[in-house]
Amino acid sequence: MKVGMVASHYPHAAHREEFISRVHQVAEEFRRHPGCLSADCWVSADAVISIVQWESEDAFAASLAAIQAAGLDLAYDERESRPREILQLVAS
Repeated sequence: MKVGMVASHYPHAAHREEFISRVHQVAEEFRRHPGCLSADCWVSADAVISIVQWESEDAFAASLAAIQAAGLDLAYDERESRPREILQLVAS
């Protein structure tokens, strides 16, 4: 069953371009892993949003573990104006 994730980041204006770059880097890494169907970066007036789809829960878990091991900057800190919103989805 396909699974997905939508993560909304709310960077301060001074860090917006940095967050766009970070989300692109993470999306690129996700796309390298088997089972990742798509990984994209979207922006709105106040958010940088990543949308990722996997072919299964196992593919999601494996690629998430690989992302964490890759040493990419995933930290939530003072660069963001409010907490991230992360939704995990299952196809119906």
